[in-house]
Amino acid sequence: MQSINFNYQSSIKSFILVAFFLLLQTGMKAQPSAVQKSGKAVFSLTTFKAGGELLATTYGVFTSKDGEAISLFSPFIGADSAVVIDAQGKMHEVDVIMGANEIYDVCHFRVKGNTTPAVLATQHLTPGEKAWQVSYALKKAPVTDMTVKKAEDFMGQYAFYQFNEIVEDNKLGCPIVNAQGEVVGLSQQASTTRDGQATDGRYANSFVIENGLAISENIYQRTGIRIDLPKEQKEALNLLVLANAGGLTKNYAKYVDDFMRLFPTATDGYTLKAQLLAAHQQYAEADATMQEAFSNVDDKDVAHADYARIIYNKVLYSQDSLYTEWTLDKALSEANEAYNLKADPSYQHLQAQIIFSQQRYDEALHLFTALASSSLRNSEVFYEAAQCKANLKAPNAEIIALLDSAVAACPQPLTNISAPYILARGRAYDQDGQYRKAIVDYYQYDSLMLGRASDDFYFIRYQCELNMRQYQQALNDIAHAAYINPLPEYFIEMASLQLRVSQPENALRSLEIAERNAPDNADIHLIRGLAYIQLKKKADGLASLEKAKALGDERAQPLIEKYK
Repeated sequence: MQSINFNYQSSIKSFILVAFFLLLQTGMKAQPSAVQKSGKAVFSLTTFKAGGELLATTYGVFTSKDGEAISLFSPFIGADSAVVIDAQGKMHEVDVIMGANEIYDVCHFRVKGNTTPAVLATQHLTPGEKAWQVSYALKKAPVTDMTVKKAEDFMGQYAFYQFNEIVEDNKLGCPIVNAQGEVVGLSQQASTTRDGQATDGRYANSFVIENGLAISENIYQRTGIRIDLPKEQKEALNLLVLANAGGLTKNYAKYVDDFMRLFPTATDGYTLKAQLLAAHQQYAEADATMQEAFSNVDDKDVAHADYARIIYNKVLYSQDSLYTEWTLDKALSEANEAYNLKADPSYQHLQAQIIFSQQRYDEALHLFTALASSSLRNSEVFYEAAQCKANLKAPNAEIIALLDSAVAACPQPLTNISAPYILARGRAYDQDGQYRKAIVDYYQYDSLMLGRASDDFYFIRYQCELNMRQYQQALNDIAHAAYINPLPEYFIEMASLQLRVSQPENALRSLEIAERNAPDNADIHLIRGLAYIQLKKKADGLASLEKAKALGDERAQPLIEKYK
């Protein structure tokens, strides 16, 4: 009887034990099969610094077949490049960032190549509902049960979740999915604890670059990976302009290529690429790019005009003499072709500029004069006509008349854009001996430049003030020129004027500065000798004059004889 009872009790224990393991096994497999399938869309993300050094790793999930994905943004901060490895073990290079948000730490980007996407959930989870964190793996993706603790709506359509479970550091960015395997968000941690939370995947996936100004936003300045181009052509072009102005040399060429792919019939992309190639002295490649433009673009007149300008700038400003295919004649031929396709005054202006560079000043003057009566009438054409007159040795009055017209054509109120025409007229007045009119223009130019003119300008104004015997103003300007660019010549000029206005001590100090970089300049020793004599230090003065004489200054001997 005892034996039977023992066996019965043993059987009960065995049954309970088996049932326990069956229940445990059933619990371990409780997640729906769709959850496991979503693991095919999970990837690992690795970012790198500029030198190739590893920066950060995290995870994310693909959201489209053509490489769109969402992940955390923080690993991209300071990154120069990034790659993902999908669940099949295939590596994809991160191509562009499509949008990001630092507050929620999420990012939408695109990789190169085809990918296996997950589906984004359209229905919010509610507190108490089950969810599953799907980790990255090359075979069967590990799955962790999660329970929604709190769900907060934001922006009227998205959710921010908090979970009862913690999120491990090595699971950040992994998707959290619902029973249908749809992604509800990306695994994150609370700022002060490791409690699990997630931002709605649809929110991250909604990011798109719409405005060209986005490239200047702080968030995108924090990563070296370029952003996606806006889909509107004008905004995309604005982004390119800002990228070039911002010195983004690494990504600028890629932005240009992106533009050409997105807008294959727009001239701008081909022109920008050709300019970039020409800037790197890849002239044959630049030429081939413009030939491609002629076949593809809608506005062929614009393409020919842009090609003419690229050639023109190369001939005028490049030191290269090996590439001989581009000449001013070829530039003029392209400008003529543009004008034949469309009689635009800007193309005629380009023709005139090229002809001027060929030193055919009479022909150029005729064209500039005609343009002054066209819809293109502006300060530049009057200024260029004045340059033609100057090269033709026309009377100063004719040159000044054209420069008067250039200034009169400036938009009001005047800005620094108009400053060059004010300066040019001032120089013409100066050279004609009309110093009072010249000084008025010089001061207006300085005002328009907000006091940030070059040292050359302040030296020119100094010379004009000398001619007007405005010595204090002249001293101020030569001192300012020396402050901007401490050339010995400026300090010598300053010392000469200081001596002229009976400031021999100041003159000696100026000469001391000049001598540091030009110890064998005879002017220094000649002026120093006169400064010492003015200070009644005859012996020192004669010694300095002897030094000037030894350095070949013929003015020194008569002075030595005078003061001996």
